[in-house]
This record gives sequence, structure tokens and C-alpha cells, in this order.
Amino acid sequence: MRFKKIVALSLLSIAGLLAGTIMPAVASAASNKPIIVGSKNVSESKTVSEIYALALEHEGYKVTRKPNISNNVIFSATQKGEVDVYPDYTGTIVEAYLKKKGTGKSASQMAKLAHDGIQKDGLTTFKYAPGDNRQGVAMPTKDAKKYHITNLSELQKNAKKINFASQGEFEKRADALPEMNKVYGKFDFKSIKDYDVNLLYKIMEQGKAQAAPVSTTDGQLATSKFTLLKDNKNIWPPYNLVPVVNKKAAKSHPKMEQALNKVDAKLTTKQLTDLNKKVNVDGQNYKAVAKNWYNQNIK
Repeated sequence: MRFKKIVALSLLSIAGLLAGTIMPAVASAASNKPIIVGSKNVSESKTVSEIYALALEHEGYKVTRKPNISNNVIFSATQKGEVDVYPDYTGTIVEAYLKKKGTGKSASQMAKLAHDGIQKDGLTTFKYAPGDNRQGVAMPTKDAKKYHITNLSELQKNAKKINFASQGEFEKRADALPEMNKVYGKFDFKSIKDYDVNLLYKIMEQGKAQAAPVSTTDGQLATSKFTLLKDNKNIWPPYNLVPVVNKKAAKSHPKMEQALNKVDAKLTTKQLTDLNKKVNVDGQNYKAVAKNWYNQNIK
């Protein structure tokens, strides 16, 4: 019996030694696997995604870039592990993925809702950026000055003088023009016409419309040609930039969180707007813009 115990203990010891050598090897293999950094098919997402990739490479990680993923696919792709991390927005997570209403919520409340809500999907978020790409309405600056309009209340009072350019859904979506009508009073615009979303600024510049829905980090808003109107009754919730991360990938790459938190801490609304201006207005390559920003702000 004693001999059997000794043999059993010896086998356990050997198993323990083997486990001690195998487990680090497994962990090492996981950490050596490239981090797949994805982006949506819009310039802001591609630029920020490239900044994320540069930050992770600086930490010594191998990175595989997967740009231009459909907005309808990228969240589920990250759940499946086809993407490890990509930039999204707290508001998108809460309102589009979790189907919850964000109106009246603060930036920190939206971030918590987003973080907690996706844990069940095998996903998590890191710290959110101060940069806020929420819904907005803009006007050509010359028209805003002409009609003395600085906010949505003043736009509502002058709506009969304003041709409004939509992108086909703004006047129908419950959280868009219907919500404006509900909170500010009916916007009785002179006309509402639908255009391609990529042409809205050009339509305003050509004088065919005097107002249009925008995102608050659009590069055109960094120029003096356009004025973003203040949502003075706060109908639109914060859409702060935040990385969406596959939890297994985060665990396998422990330096990922610190690296991306360092980046996002610097990405203010102004910084995002300036990055978008360089790409969408000035015509610069998003990878070059991302690299220059990273070298100036992080490296």
C-alpha cells in the first residue's frame, strides 16, 4: 500500500511539473497570437482603429488589421472572436445593440450601461474617451448668423425659413426629428428633402438647404463654414468613443487595456473632429493621419 502511495504521489508530482511547463506555454501561445483590430467602414472608426493598432504594436503585440467591416456585422464578429477589439460608441452600444433609451443619461451612466450590458455576450469595454460623437444639427455659418440661430430652440422658431436636408431616415426615426418635435415644438420647415448622407454638407454649401443632421465630430465642423447648433434641451445622449473588446482576447493580452486607455484619454471631441477634418476635408490618408497623431500625442 505504501509503495502504491509513493508511486501515486510521484505521478502527481510529475503531472504537476508537466502542468507547470505546459500552462505557461499555452498562455504564451495565446499572448503571441496577433490581436485582430477591426473598424467600421467610416473614416473616424478607421483612423481610431489604426491608432489602437499602433499603440498595441508599441507594447510588443502582433496586430492584424481588419478595416471596413459593416456596422451590422462588427459587433457579432467581435463576439465570435473574428475581431478582438474595435472602436465604437457608448450610445451605439446602449441604443442600437442593447435596445435601451439613452435620453437624459450622463456620459458615465451611458458608459456603465454599455459596459455592464455586453458582459453576457463575452465582451467588455475599457475606459471611454472624452470624445463624443453624438447626433446633432448643423447650419452653414452664414445662414446661422443671418437668422440668429445658435441652438435648436432658435431653429424651431425660424423653421419656416429653413430648407432641411435629410438623409432619408432622420425625419422618421423616433429619436431624431420626431423627438425634436416632441421636446422643442413642431419644426415646420419650409421643405424637407432627402439626399445621400455623404452629400449633406455639399448640399448646404450649395445653398440648397440651410440645415441638416450631422455627427458632432464631423470634420467639416472644424472649419468656419459650418456651425453646430446647441441641443439646449439635451434630447440626444452622449456617444463617447469606447473600445469594444472580446473578453478572451483581453485576458490573453493583459497590456491591451492600459495601452488603449492611454490613447482614449487623449481623444477629445476636438481631437476627433480635427482627425476627421484631415481625412475627409483635407484628403489625407487615414493611416498617415493616425500615425502622425500617435507620434505627437502618445509615443
